[in-house]
Amino acid sequence: MQTAFHLFLKLGFDHILGSKAYDHILFVIALCAIYKLAEWRKLAILVTAFTLGHSLTLALAALDVIRFPSPIIEFLIPVTIFLTAISNLFVPNEKEKKRINLNYFFALFFGLIHGMGFSNFFKSSLMPGEENQLVGQLFSFNLGVELGQLVIVGMILATSFVAFNIVKIKQREWTLFISGAAAGVAVILMVNAKFW
Repeated sequence: MQTAFHLFLKLGFDHILGSKAYDHILFVIALCAIYKLAEWRKLAILVTAFTLGHSLTLALAALDVIRFPSPIIEFLIPVTIFLTAISNLFVPNEKEKKRINLNYFFALFFGLIHGMGFSNFFKSSLMPGEENQLVGQLFSFNLGVELGQLVIVGMILATSFVAFNIVKIKQREWTLFISGAAAGVAVILMVNAKFW
């Protein structure tokens, strides 16, 4: 028999890797665009900052402390993707990466927005009569999301390793391609959002 911990861990993991989470996946891809495999620790911390942000708003939304209309969140999530992708274009060389520490703040802040996007799915998954286990369910769900995000990070870093070392693509070209594609999709998502 599956425990609530394992159930919500799997729900979080499957949710971030599911077809309906393409916007969150795209955000993680945009975050990864400026990093090499050797920088995986920095990237793991960046993704964890994003997780902390969405964990906070997911908890507050699940407890009905905050509420935002879905159309606004549906619009703001692609805005975070677009801004992340565009900011990648202004990291011209390795020396400039020192300013990327600011990205930890942005990942945390953008995570707050993405947490609202997770909240409806999470609320619909809560087990009736087990409100007293909300903290444990939130923890295991967020842990599942974090593990799913790290899988995406691993796949992107492996792909970039092949691109840089086997195909011999320059990092700047890779960043432009990935960030440009992410920004383009984000614009389409913004235009198609029910916000308008």
